[in-house]
Amino acid sequence: RFIAKPCALGLKVQANGPQKAQPNAILEKVFTAITKHPDEKRLEGLSKQLDWDVRSIQRWFRQRRNQEKPSTLTKFCESMWRFTFYLYIFTYGVRFLKKTPWLWNTRQCWNGYPYQPLMPDLHYYYIVELSFYWSLMFSQFIDIKRKDFGIMFTHHIVTITLITFSYVTNLTRVGTLTLCLHDAADVVLEAAKMANYCKCQKLSDLLFLTFAIIFIVSRLGIYPLWILNTTFFELYEALGNFPALWVFNVLLVILQILHCFWSYLIIKAAYKAISKGKVAKDDRSDIESSSDEEETVPHSKTPHSTVTTNGTSGANGTNGYLTGGTCSEEH
Repeated sequence: RFIAKPCALGLKVQANGPQKAQPNAILEKVFTAITKHPDEKRLEGLSKQLDWDVRSIQRWFRQRRNQEKPSTLTKFCESMWRFTFYLYIFTYGVRFLKKTPWLWNTRQCWNGYPYQPLMPDLHYYYIVELSFYWSLMFSQFIDIKRKDFGIMFTHHIVTITLITFSYVTNLTRVGTLTLCLHDAADVVLEAAKMANYCKCQKLSDLLFLTFAIIFIVSRLGIYPLWILNTTFFELYEALGNFPALWVFNVLLVILQILHCFWSYLIIKAAYKAISKGKVAKDDRSDIESSSDEEETVPHSKTPHSTVTTNGTSGANGTNGYLTGGTCSEEH
């Protein structure tokens, strides 16, 4: 409120929200009491009742759904908050791990286990990370519903369970490595989003491609070769078999499956960037639900001017929310 918003206004981030739908009592009643996504049959009925063409009614429902979504300014402030947190906690993690012996030799994670002292710095690192992921899980229900809502919810549950379980069983040394590794890519992702909201397209493209490289290298390369290797093999060699080992490894493997899913989406976005010469939005978490997409419904027989019925121009009449550097087709 006091830092991100002035910065956004200084960078001329668009403060107005999505375009509001033209007031209409009949359509509003259908929207609030019956359905937000009318089918073709209902659209035809409303078209005859209002003497509007189907496309105009379809556009009205899309704008009505979108007008409840946050403005670019709000999204910039959210991204700046997350960027600030990720940058701080990643820097803190790197400075902390530089002083530890297990950063360069993962076998040190198991020396003296389970009688390893809980250092104050490590305790602080864990508590701050756990608090942040709890906040993400709860805020997900009041934020925009993303396409990958279920996947993100699963990720937050697994992450919170992992942090809590590793803290209780004193598997905190390898936990700090995992936390720091995951924060690296998220710093760049939030920076790319802010650049996109500021309409710095070239900077946004560069940051997104940087994020894609860091994400894939860290999650598909370093994570299995560094983290999973020590928890599956080095831990077993040092301490043998015990129940907590398998629970911990199952949670880490679930996390790796999510990494593979997101990597697929990121690679697909990068391919679009190369083929179209422009980076699309990150499919992992920044694309809103499919209500924004163009619906293919045939026109009714009664033509009606979009400008007069809906109050929108041809430039952004298809969707008042899709303004800025990215075209609606990419959304």
